Amino acid sequence: MNTKRIGEIGEEKAAEYLKKMKYKILDRNYRCRFGEVDIIARSNDYIVFIEVKTRSRVDYGRPIEAINSTKLNRILKTVNFYLAEKRMFDWDIRIDAIEVFLSSTKDIKVNHIENIVCD
Repeated sequence: MNTKRIGEIGEEKAAEYLKKMKYKILDRNYRCRFGEVDIIARSNDYIVFIEVKTRSRVDYGRPIEAINSTKLNRILKTVNFYLAEKRMFDWDIRIDAIEVFLSSTKDIKVNHIENIVCD
C-alpha cells in the first residue's frame, strides 16, 4: 500500500472515531496558501483543528513525532486564515493530533492527543 493510500485510510478512520465521540465534522482537507488542516470539527464549545498522522510501522518513530515546529507553524497560520475566512471570531479553539496505527486493514488503533499546542 502506498503512503497516499495509507494517509487516506488514516484520515477516514480518524473521522469515524471523531463522529463516534460526538464531534461534528465541519471540514476535511482544508487548504489555503499557508497549508492544510486534515479535519476541522466542533466539540461542545470548541472548534478543533486536527492533524492526522498515520503509520503502518513505527520503525522511525510514532506518528506524532512527524509534527515538528515547522508543521505546527503552518497549522497555526492555516487555523488563523480559516477563522478569519469563516468569520469565527468568538469560538474557543484547540489543535489536536490523531495518530492512526495500521498493522493491517483489520487491526487499526487510533490515539487522540488533545491540545498539542499549549499557550
